[in-house]
Amino acid sequence: MIAWEHTRQAVGARIRALRLARGLTQEALALASGVTRNVLIDVEHGRRGLLYERLVDIAEALDASAGDFFADH
Repeated sequence: MIAWEHTRQAVGARIRALRLARGLTQEALALASGVTRNVLIDVEHGRRGLLYERLVDIAEALDASAGDFFADH
């Protein structure tokens, strides 16, 4: 696996974990962050990356920092 693929999957898994820890559905996080639910699904499954701006939007909706998505790296 290429390093960026591993990072993309790890970030997606971290977004999912934080979302679940906050008790949010994918739909609720999508609405709060301005990212579509379909994009969020692909991100959580590591099939799609995001621009930094979208990572910040998701982080703010989760009351987290974008750096939290990389905490395990």
